[in-house]
Amino acid sequence: MSTHQPRILITGASGQLGRLVIDSLLKTTLPAQIVAIARNSKAIAGLSARGVRVLEADYTKSETLDAAFAGVDRLLLISSNDLGQRLAQHRNVIEAARRAGVKLLAYTSVLHADTSPLGLAEEHRQTEAAIRASGIPFVLLRNGWYTENYTHSVPTALAHGAYLGSAGEGRIASAARADYADAAAAVLTATGDQSGRIYELAGDASYTLSEIARRSGKPVAYNNLPEAEFKAALIGAGLPEPVAALLADSDTGASKGALFDDSRQLSKLIGRATTPWAATVAAALKH
Repeated sequence: MSTHQPRILITGASGQLGRLVIDSLLKTTLPAQIVAIARNSKAIAGLSARGVRVLEADYTKSETLDAAFAGVDRLLLISSNDLGQRLAQHRNVIEAARRAGVKLLAYTSVLHADTSPLGLAEEHRQTEAAIRASGIPFVLLRNGWYTENYTHSVPTALAHGAYLGSAGEGRIASAARADYADAAAAVLTATGDQSGRIYELAGDASYTLSEIARRSGKPVAYNNLPEAEFKAALIGAGLPEPVAALLADSDTGASKGALFDDSRQLSKLIGRATTPWAATVAAALKH
């Protein structure tokens, strides 16, 4: 490995995607060249033992970002999960990256963010605009759905004999979270110029929710509900209202094709086929 590798920083490193990106980077990158930040550094303390530099930094505290970004060449901004507050938090990261002279900023957006009917796409569109306005060389990783977003519902579906949703017969081209992590790592370590690239990332194969229900291994029917009823069912299952609203809206968006893409940009970027959705469902059934 070259000792002249760029210094790469991963935000949100305590999250599921952030951890997988770092795992992927460590396959090709010297640990000393990787910086991991999280609001609570204790949550990622284990990375220190692997040689990764671990720092505490918060999207809402610009001074912590300035300290963390010093000397960083390439930065992955993993979108915040703080719905409604994401744009302000992302702007703090973008401005800190600009002050630090970051040479490439990669951002995890959403599939077809510019045209997506999904409610969650608006904050992504606004963030993309802020990145463009910053003047920082950028890459947009427009991630499609994680297959895990659906497989976590499989145990409940098995228990009740029904898989609920409001996606109709909309086809969903999802991929495993690890596939998207490998894509981010590939962009962050690429030797060619990535500036200005926009990747529409989705799984090689697609499915409907009724197909997922049939793959559950037991007689499970897909019960398609109107958006309001699905949202109410999610709230009844214990989800917070904003999360339930987001999931129900996303299912309705899926019925309109918002989670489908067949360009196979993800598999091209990672140099292998995406993880089959059926394999992710099978893995979920084992737990």
